[in-house]
Amino acid sequence: MSSYVHGYKLQENERLRDQADALVELLHRDTSYSAGSKVLEVGCGVGAQTLILARRSPEAKFTSVDVSHESMTKAKQNVEAAGLTNVNCEYADLFALPYEPETFDHVFVCFLLEHLSRAREALPILKGVLRRRGTITVIEGDHGSAFFHPDNHSANAAIDSLIKMQRQMGGNALIGRELYPLLVEAGFDNVRVSPRMVYVDGSQPALADSFTRKTFTAMVEGVRDRVIAAGLIEPERFNAGIKALYRTSERDGVFCYTFFKAVACKL
Repeated sequence: MSSYVHGYKLQENERLRDQADALVELLHRDTSYSAGSKVLEVGCGVGAQTLILARRSPEAKFTSVDVSHESMTKAKQNVEAAGLTNVNCEYADLFALPYEPETFDHVFVCFLLEHLSRAREALPILKGVLRRRGTITVIEGDHGSAFFHPDNHSANAAIDSLIKMQRQMGGNALIGRELYPLLVEAGFDNVRVSPRMVYVDGSQPALADSFTRKTFTAMVEGVRDRVIAAGLIEPERFNAGIKALYRTSERDGVFCYTFFKAVACKL
């Protein structure tokens, strides 16, 4: 796995929670698991998506894993604080999963593949722990899908610096558009991908705050030191780009971003 480009600071944990809360209906309105189902969530991080999944399918049994001990500790705390009894949080490396073949009825992966240098190897591994007729759900963003008003060259340059930084670290910030071919290549069947666009304008001040400001712009702003140190953008231009992105959250601004949700089967 490549290093997590956004880091593990408190601010990043807060951003992940804001993101999860802002996107519940958009990403999860059609995500539910039947009673007794065994679901493996890989790359659960601090449990932002875990809480949503477990609450929406209270009779399913979730095993949520992450390769970061720090994140796993926080995930366990969040699950306990939420009073959830259908989640077991465990430390595990995706590339060395401690589970027998065909252990789970479903696999759920959200915002993980973009950070992997071996995404193509990851999907067959996940297929291996999935039972026949089981499903996999994969949700990823695509930073190249962001567009906004007022348009701004510095804002686009700041986003591009994040895309380049993630590529240098082995990840792929544009992976959302590749989900269909990746899943087909991994041998999954009945692959269905649906784009989920976030559209924010002045009539949605709450979404402008939770998504445009606190999710997307905060994400880009959080890599400032890394992209500047790597020589991917000048400090002045990056700062101007962040200012321009915040500007799009004002009453006369517009911001759009597309997530991609894929669901496939193992026959």
